[in-house]
Amino acid sequence: MTEIDLKPAETVLSTARLILEPLQAGHAELLFAHLSDSALYTYIPQQPPASAGALAERYQRLQSRRSADGSAIWLNWAVRLAGSDEYVGYAQATVEADGQSMLAYFVFTPHQRQGYAVEMCTKVRDYLFRAFDANSVYVLIDTRNQASIALVESMGFQREALLPNADYFKDSSSDEYRYRYAKST
Repeated sequence: MTEIDLKPAETVLSTARLILEPLQAGHAELLFAHLSDSALYTYIPQQPPASAGALAERYQRLQSRRSADGSAIWLNWAVRLAGSDEYVGYAQATVEADGQSMLAYFVFTPHQRQGYAVEMCTKVRDYLFRAFDANSVYVLIDTRNQASIALVESMGFQREALLPNADYFKDSSSDEYRYRYAKST
Protein backbone atom coordinates (compact mmCIF):
# COMPACT_ATOMS: atom_id res chain seq x y z
CA MET A 1 0.00 0.00 0.00
CA THR A 2 1.12 3.53 -0.71
CA GLU A 3 2.10 5.54 2.35
CA ILE A 4 0.87 9.10 2.62
CA ASP A 5 3.11 11.88 3.95
CA LEU A 6 2.14 12.48 7.57
CA LYS A 7 3.83 15.86 8.13
CA PRO A 8 0.82 18.05 7.21
CA ALA A 9 -1.29 16.15 9.78
CA GLU A 10 0.37 18.17 12.56
CA THR A 11 -0.77 21.54 11.20
CA VAL A 12 -2.74 24.00 13.30
CA LEU A 13 -5.48 25.58 11.17
CA SER A 14 -7.24 28.86 11.81
CA THR A 15 -10.12 30.97 10.56
CA ALA A 16 -11.24 34.43 11.60
CA ARG A 17 -13.04 32.98 14.64
CA LEU A 18 -11.58 29.51 15.21
CA ILE A 19 -8.33 27.69 15.99
CA LEU A 20 -8.20 24.02 14.94
CA GLU A 21 -5.57 22.28 17.08
CA PRO A 22 -4.28 18.79 16.18
CA LEU A 23 -5.94 16.52 18.72
CA GLN A 24 -3.79 15.33 21.63
CA ALA A 25 -4.58 13.14 24.63
CA GLY A 26 -4.57 16.31 26.76
CA HIS A 27 -7.68 17.53 24.96
CA ALA A 28 -9.74 14.79 26.61
CA GLU A 29 -10.18 16.71 29.87
CA LEU A 30 -11.08 19.85 27.95
CA LEU A 31 -13.67 18.19 25.69
CA PHE A 32 -15.14 15.50 27.95
CA ALA A 33 -18.00 17.52 29.45
CA HIS A 34 -19.18 18.66 26.00
CA LEU A 35 -18.83 15.17 24.52
CA SER A 36 -20.92 13.76 27.37
CA ASP A 37 -24.03 15.43 25.93
CA SER A 38 -26.19 12.55 24.65
CA ALA A 39 -28.00 14.88 22.22
CA LEU A 40 -24.84 14.89 20.06
CA TYR A 41 -25.23 11.16 19.36
CA THR A 42 -28.78 11.08 17.97
CA TYR A 43 -27.70 10.31 14.40
CA ILE A 44 -24.44 8.42 14.89
CA PRO A 45 -23.70 4.90 16.16
CA GLN A 46 -21.69 6.04 19.14
CA GLN A 47 -22.36 6.79 22.76
CA PRO A 48 -20.85 9.52 24.94
CA PRO A 49 -17.41 8.59 26.30
CA ALA A 50 -17.47 6.55 29.51
CA SER A 51 -14.90 8.76 31.25
CA ALA A 52 -12.29 11.42 30.61
CA GLY A 53 -9.66 8.70 31.07
CA ALA A 54 -11.22 6.49 28.39
CA LEU A 55 -11.39 9.49 26.06
CA ALA A 56 -7.71 10.27 26.74
CA GLU A 57 -6.79 6.67 25.85
CA ARG A 58 -8.70 6.95 22.59
CA TYR A 59 -7.06 10.26 21.76
CA GLN A 60 -3.64 8.76 22.56
CA ARG A 61 -4.27 6.08 19.92
CA LEU A 62 -5.42 8.71 17.42
CA GLN A 63 -2.18 10.67 17.91
CA SER A 64 -0.44 8.18 15.60
CA ARG A 65 -2.46 9.90 12.87
CA ARG A 66 -2.10 6.82 10.67
CA SER A 67 -3.98 3.60 10.02
CA ALA A 68 -2.18 0.38 10.99
CA ASP A 69 -1.24 -0.39 7.37
CA GLY A 70 -0.11 3.19 6.69
CA SER A 71 -2.54 3.64 3.82
CA ALA A 72 -4.68 6.34 5.46
CA ILE A 73 -4.06 9.38 7.61
CA TRP A 74 -6.41 10.19 10.46
CA LEU A 75 -6.71 13.91 11.08
CA ASN A 76 -8.47 15.16 14.19
CA TRP A 77 -8.68 18.71 15.48
CA ALA A 78 -10.04 20.15 18.71
CA VAL A 79 -11.70 23.42 17.69
CA ARG A 80 -11.74 26.43 19.97
CA LEU A 81 -12.67 30.07 19.69
CA ALA A 82 -9.73 32.26 18.66
CA GLY A 83 -8.39 34.22 21.63
CA SER A 84 -10.25 31.98 24.08
CA ASP A 85 -9.95 28.67 25.90
CA GLU A 86 -13.56 27.78 24.96
CA TYR A 87 -13.87 24.69 22.76
CA VAL A 88 -16.76 24.65 20.31
CA GLY A 89 -16.29 21.21 18.72
CA TYR A 90 -13.96 19.04 16.75
CA ALA A 91 -13.32 18.06 13.16
CA GLN A 92 -12.11 14.78 11.69
CA ALA A 93 -10.85 13.72 8.28
CA THR A 94 -9.51 10.49 6.87
CA VAL A 95 -7.12 10.91 3.95
CA GLU A 96 -7.13 7.83 1.76
CA ALA A 97 -4.37 6.79 -0.65
CA ASP A 98 -6.77 6.89 -3.62
CA GLY A 99 -7.16 10.68 -3.36
CA GLN A 100 -10.47 10.67 -1.51
CA SER A 101 -10.95 12.12 1.96
CA MET A 102 -13.81 11.72 4.40
CA LEU A 103 -14.93 14.61 6.60
CA ALA A 104 -16.87 14.54 9.88
CA TYR A 105 -17.51 17.07 12.63
CA PHE A 106 -19.14 17.84 15.98
CA VAL A 107 -20.29 21.23 17.18
CA PHE A 108 -21.05 21.20 20.89
CA THR A 109 -24.64 22.04 21.80
CA PRO A 110 -24.04 25.53 23.29
CA HIS A 111 -22.27 26.57 20.08
CA GLN A 112 -24.63 25.21 17.45
CA ARG A 113 -26.35 27.43 14.88
CA GLN A 114 -23.62 30.09 15.00
CA GLY A 115 -21.85 29.21 11.75
CA TYR A 116 -18.94 27.34 13.36
CA ALA A 117 -19.64 24.08 11.49
CA VAL A 118 -19.48 25.76 8.08
CA GLU A 119 -16.34 27.64 9.10
CA MET A 120 -14.45 24.60 10.41
CA CYS A 121 -15.63 22.21 7.69
CA THR A 122 -14.75 24.65 4.90
CA LYS A 123 -11.27 25.13 6.39
CA VAL A 124 -10.67 21.38 6.69
CA ARG A 125 -12.09 20.63 3.22
CA ASP A 126 -9.88 23.26 1.59
CA TYR A 127 -6.87 22.05 3.61
CA LEU A 128 -7.40 18.49 2.36
CA PHE A 129 -7.30 19.72 -1.23
CA ARG A 130 -4.22 21.88 -0.67
CA ALA A 131 -2.04 19.83 1.71
CA PHE A 132 -2.94 16.30 0.63
CA ASP A 133 -3.95 16.90 -2.99
CA ALA A 134 -7.28 15.18 -2.38
CA ASN A 135 -9.38 14.89 -5.51
CA SER A 136 -12.64 14.83 -3.55
CA VAL A 137 -14.03 15.06 -0.04
CA TYR A 138 -17.08 13.08 1.00
CA VAL A 139 -19.37 12.94 4.02
CA LEU A 140 -21.80 10.29 5.21
CA ILE A 141 -24.94 11.63 6.90
CA ASP A 142 -27.90 9.87 8.48
CA THR A 143 -30.91 10.73 6.30
CA ARG A 144 -32.77 12.02 9.39
CA ASN A 145 -30.07 14.61 10.20
CA GLN A 146 -31.57 17.63 8.48
CA ALA A 147 -29.12 20.11 10.03
CA SER A 148 -26.06 18.31 8.63
CA ILE A 149 -27.73 17.82 5.26
CA ALA A 150 -28.44 21.56 5.05
CA LEU A 151 -24.86 22.31 6.13
CA VAL A 152 -23.12 20.26 3.45
CA GLU A 153 -25.53 21.36 0.74
CA SER A 154 -24.84 24.99 1.65
CA MET A 155 -21.12 24.22 1.20
CA GLY A 156 -21.67 22.88 -2.32
CA PHE A 157 -21.49 19.15 -1.60
CA GLN A 158 -23.58 17.08 -4.01
CA ARG A 159 -25.65 14.10 -2.93
CA GLU A 160 -24.40 11.08 -4.86
CA ALA A 161 -25.92 8.06 -3.15
CA LEU A 162 -28.46 6.72 -0.74
CA LEU A 163 -27.06 3.90 1.39
CA PRO A 164 -30.03 1.94 2.75
CA ASN A 165 -29.54 0.19 6.08
CA ALA A 166 -26.05 1.64 6.36
CA ASP A 167 -26.04 1.09 10.10
CA TYR A 168 -28.11 -0.23 12.97
CA PHE A 169 -27.97 1.56 16.29
CA LYS A 170 -30.23 2.69 19.11
CA ASP A 171 -32.73 -0.04 18.14
CA SER A 172 -33.23 1.36 14.66
CA SER A 173 -31.92 0.92 11.15
CA SER A 174 -30.18 3.96 9.71
CA ASP A 175 -30.05 5.01 6.08
CA GLU A 176 -27.26 7.38 5.02
CA TYR A 177 -26.63 9.82 2.24
CA ARG A 178 -23.19 10.09 0.71
CA TYR A 179 -22.30 13.63 -0.35
CA ARG A 180 -19.21 14.55 -2.35
CA TYR A 181 -17.35 17.77 -3.08
CA ALA A 182 -14.99 17.38 -6.03
CA LYS A 183 -11.82 19.41 -6.39
CA SER A 184 -12.09 22.13 -9.01
CA THR A 185 -9.80 21.62 -11.96
